[in-house]
Order: sequence, then structure tokens, then C-alpha cells
Amino acid sequence: MRLKNSLLCILLAISATAQALEAGPPPVLTPLQQQAQAAHLSAQFLTRFHYKPMPLDDALAGKIVNRYIKLLDPEKFFFVQSDIDQFTAAHSKLDDGIYHEDLQIPFSIFNVYEQRVVERLTYARELLKQGFDFSKKEDFAFVRDKEPWPQTEAESRELWRKRVKNDWLRLKLAGKNDQAIRDTLNKRYDNSLARVYKYKSDDVFQIFMNAYATSIEPHTDYLGTTAAADFDISMKLSLVGIGAVLQERDEYTTIRELVSGGPAQLSGKLAVGDRIVGVAQGAQGPMVEVVGSRIDEVVKLIRGAKDSVVRLDVLPADAGPDGKHRLVTLVRNKISLEQQAAKKTIMSVKNGDTTRKVGVITLPAFYEDFDGRRKGDKNYRSASRDVAALLTELKKEKVDSVLVDLRNNGGGSLNEAINLTGLFVGKGPIVQQRNARGEVNIGSDDLPAPLWTGPMAVLINRGSASASEIFAAAIQDYGRGTIIGEGSFGKGTVQSMVNLDELTHNDKPKFGELKMTVAQFFRINGGTTQLRGVTPDITLPGFSDPESFGESSYDNALPWSQVKAADYAPLGDVKDLLPQLQMRHDARVEKDKDFQRLVEDADELKTLRKKRTISLNEADRRSELAVQEARIKAREKADGKDANKDTLDDGLQANERSLSADLAAEKAQKNAKDVLLNEAAQILGDQSDLIKSNTKFAAQQAK
Repeated sequence: MRLKNSLLCILLAISATAQALEAGPPPVLTPLQQQAQAAHLSAQFLTRFHYKPMPLDDALAGKIVNRYIKLLDPEKFFFVQSDIDQFTAAHSKLDDGIYHEDLQIPFSIFNVYEQRVVERLTYARELLKQGFDFSKKEDFAFVRDKEPWPQTEAESRELWRKRVKNDWLRLKLAGKNDQAIRDTLNKRYDNSLARVYKYKSDDVFQIFMNAYATSIEPHTDYLGTTAAADFDISMKLSLVGIGAVLQERDEYTTIRELVSGGPAQLSGKLAVGDRIVGVAQGAQGPMVEVVGSRIDEVVKLIRGAKDSVVRLDVLPADAGPDGKHRLVTLVRNKISLEQQAAKKTIMSVKNGDTTRKVGVITLPAFYEDFDGRRKGDKNYRSASRDVAALLTELKKEKVDSVLVDLRNNGGGSLNEAINLTGLFVGKGPIVQQRNARGEVNIGSDDLPAPLWTGPMAVLINRGSASASEIFAAAIQDYGRGTIIGEGSFGKGTVQSMVNLDELTHNDKPKFGELKMTVAQFFRINGGTTQLRGVTPDITLPGFSDPESFGESSYDNALPWSQVKAADYAPLGDVKDLLPQLQMRHDARVEKDKDFQRLVEDADELKTLRKKRTISLNEADRRSELAVQEARIKAREKADGKDANKDTLDDGLQANERSLSADLAAEKAQKNAKDVLLNEAAQILGDQSDLIKSNTKFAAQQAK
């Protein structure tokens, strides 16, 4: 089982350094004046202009404090009940503090959190000096979000004794000896402990403001200057830098991937696994050592203006700590993040003697270069523009149908959702929006005719949200295509970015941005995807947990509602095809070994989710492990392969495996058979057959 690490739930991974362990108590962090001003300014906007305006009073302050505590310690491993009592007693003063630009309350809570983390991890390290009795019958509650807070320090220590014992047992079951286990866990706890000394006031403020914003409504967020810059990059799919994906590993900023065509890759002087130990600006700037630095700080040093020079002090991948360094000079350039852009593939689907070509368009996000569009750049990047180009290529390649894969597409630009839908339905209403005043506006596409008029389908899962749901819902309401997969996320709200620095006329980024919910969107049939999401026409199994993922998992989500249907004319009626599509699907997957295994895996995962405790008895755990091994062995034997134990728990966290092992695992996962995509293509192939063999359905397809 994978033990949740609450530290990783609240902050980006930041590098660890052994020197921090000798620095004494953790730093006492205090708020900056500009942060207090930003909080006050945010409160003014959230209380007046939010879709669900909520006064900042004692009631909301209580919710903010509770959410803030949950963000810091979601599994209740660090605080004790007396801490919680102290925090909640002060919550009535929080609203006044924000209005008076005083953030001492959230910062004092965080400082206690830092102290508790140091205490717990120091104790965890001490436990490694002794052994554990794995013959004893005892359990460990590894899922603790609904457990009570430890009442005393003794109770907290007992909780950590079991946590460390479980960490040890996982490694023991994976075949590690005692010394290897001590070394691994010592390093793990040291790294986690060292992170405490790297926290900044910006981290505290970001977490607190997220607690405030999401206490109003789940999709309202605060973005500090760094987060706002990253959001801008994700929307326009480009940045200015060297074209290297970086990762913190053992105190070093390590190159994980080189972006094709970027300065780093074109130079031929850098390789995956190389470690950046210093960064200098320009041809003569001083070299700044970055060993042990936070990864986000190193990234800031490496990014810069286009055509500017950055120099890197590099320790090659195959060199030891005292190996020979290499100085690499690069000229920064614009980097396109193509791995996040729309892509196409063609799948061949055979049904009897007929083979059909299914064009698959995978869209990870509804991106749009807002700044480029605002400036009138004719070549600005957007999802709908890229998909239009791909559809044109697929038409030339004479595909029979198009499948749009929106799995795990969390949304993005509302405008792009409308434009993308227009490529398949042409001119007409796509989505309705209701603002805080109750006014309903209709978003329509003005494309005279659809770019693709043939059979199509949309593949979704629980991770398909917002703009993805707008697209899928419109395709379903128009009867334009079949929706396949899991029920979607259920996010039916619209957010607008509020740049606090532009409002206050700041020359440089200072206050950050609010992503504020300003409207709710509705389908053209009048319903909303809020809470309920989009229900597929053909359901496929999934691995998501609706209790912890999706709109319905939020305790303050907006309710489902309805408005008047828009004036639109359906383009087809694939519902009449659904009984036959379902029948063919059922018959096919019943004989599909891979599909049936996926169903088994999904069912097993659902069973495991209900399990909130785990045995710390070695014999019991080995019995459980034997069952898993037997299951794997049976599958491999059926496939004529040797049993692969790599799928079993190795007891390691992600950053404890070698980079080569991580990359190999990612490659294997990428190359693994996509059972759900294959079946969706088969369903679409069936749809094409049924349409072509039935004059009524064939007539519905636009010529």
C-alpha cells in the first residue's frame, strides 16, 4: 500500500540538504506587508464579485482555519488535539486580521506546523536505531483523514511508531536487509526534515490564500506571482528557457528530459541525468551554486529573456560527487511544450471483413495563448486551431471516423471549448452561462459549416472536467456523436482571472492573481454538468474514486440546477444506435482477456479503497503478498511469460528509485496497451458500420 505523505500534499517538491539538519530549530516565518495587502485586496473582490458572494465574517473564518489545517496536515500525523483547540480558538480574529492587513494567525499556525514536523521526523529517525517485532498482532490506520486527532504526545508517538514500522515492513517484504532499510528510511526522513528549513513566507501565504479561496467554492484559487506565471505558460504552451525538464534528486537539480529542438538538446552538451550545480547570468555573471536549492528557485535562475545567455556548471550523469565539472553556455529561446499539445494517431479497426480507419485526436487541455490573441497575433497557439489542422490532415488520410480523447483533460479556455465544438457541429449555440445577477448568455460558434461531418465519438473519464464537459455535453445534446467512458468530473462553473497588480497599477508582479468563479455554465438542453457531470452513452470501467475525486467530493460545491433550453436543432440521433452499440460492445469485451483483466483490477482497487488499516504482522502481510504474486503469476502464465514481480510494492517512494528506473517505468506505461482506447475505437467502428448500413442514419450525417 502507498502511504500518503502530507508534506508532499501541500508543496511542490523542494530539495533537501543535510546542512539544514544542523541549523537548529526551524525558521520562524513572518508575513510580508505586500502579502497582507494582497489578502485584503482579495477579500474585497471575493466578497463583492464572486458568483457566490460570501461575507468574510467569523463563520467563514472558522471554515478557512479548518481548511488551512487540513491542507497542512490532511492525514493528522503532525498536530495534536491541543494544537487544534488553540487554532480554532483564534479563528474569530482571522477576518479582522485580514481586513486590518495582519496575517499573524495563519503564520503562527504554520510555525507550529514546522515545529511539529521537526519533532515527529526527529522521533522517526530515533526509531530506526531499534528493531521492530513483526510477530506482534497490531494494525496501522494508514488512511487517517476521518480519524480523531492524537490527544496527547504519547498517542502521537505511538502513531509514528506504527508508521515507521510500516515503512520498514514494506522494504523488508521487498527483500531489503536491515542495514539497507535503515539507510533508505534515514535518508527519507532526513530529506523530509530538511524541507522544513526551505519553507518561505510565500509558501505559507500561498497555502493560506488557497484555504481562504476554496472555503468559498472549490474552484476559486489564489495564484501568487510564481503560480500565475506557471499558469500562463500552461495556457500558451510556451516559455523562454533552455528546454530541459528538471527534477530534484539527492540535493541535485537533475535533468530528467531534454525538449526536442530546445537550446539544451541542440547544444549536444547536456544529457539526461546530468546535474546542474551552478547557474550564472550572461557571459560574465557570477556563478551561483544551486546544490541543495529548491527546484523552483533554480528554474527561475535558468529561465529568462529570449536570446539572453545563461551559463551552467554541470556535473555529468556518470561522474561522482568529486567528478570533473563541465561549463555549458546556452542562449535562451522560446520553448514549445509540444507534449501538452493536441496529437493525432490512426487506428485500424477490423470488423469481419471490413477494416476501418479511426482517427484519434488526444487533447490534454483546452489551451489558448490569451496574450497572443489579445495582441492580434495571427499565429497565436490554441487547442481549436491545432485540432482543426489535425482534422484537415485526417481528412486527407481518409479516416472513416474521429475519436476525441479527453481523458484527464481538466479544461482550460471556455472560448476554446466553444470553438472546438464548432469544428464538429458548425454554427449554433454551444453553452449557456448564468452570472451572479441571474442573467443567462448563450455562447455560440459562428463557423458556417463543421470541419468534420463524419462519425465521431468522445472518450472521457472522471478527470475530464470543465471545458471538456462543455464539449462532450454539446456533442451529446446535438446527437452528433457517442460519449464513451466514465462519468465526468462535474465542474460546471466558469472562472475569470483577476490580476491584482494590474488593478493597483503595479509595475512589477507583487500581489498575484485571483482565479475567481464568476458564472455557472449550462448545457444547451438547459441542464448543468455541475455535480452530475456528463453521463456516457456507453460506460467503460475506471479507476477513479468518486468519494475523493470529482465535484461531488467537495463539501461546498454548488448545487445542480437548470435553466431554459437554448434554441438549437439536433444534428443526429445516435441514441437510436445505442442499443446495438451496447450489444456489440458487451459481446466483444466478454471475450477480450485484456478488458476483463482491467475490470478485475478496477474491482480490486475499489475493494482496497475500503480498507483503511493494514496489518503490521509480517506473516499476515506475506500471506497478502502471496495472493498478489499468485495472481500475477497466473496472468503471466496465461500469456506464456515469466512472472514479473516488478508490479509488486517495492517499498520505495518515487524519488528513491534511480532515474533510469523511473524513466523505464514511464516508457513501459506509455507503451502499454490502452485497453479503453482500443475498445472506444471499436465502438466507433461499430457506429460507422451501423450508420453506413442504415439509410436513416446515413442521411443524418452532413454531406
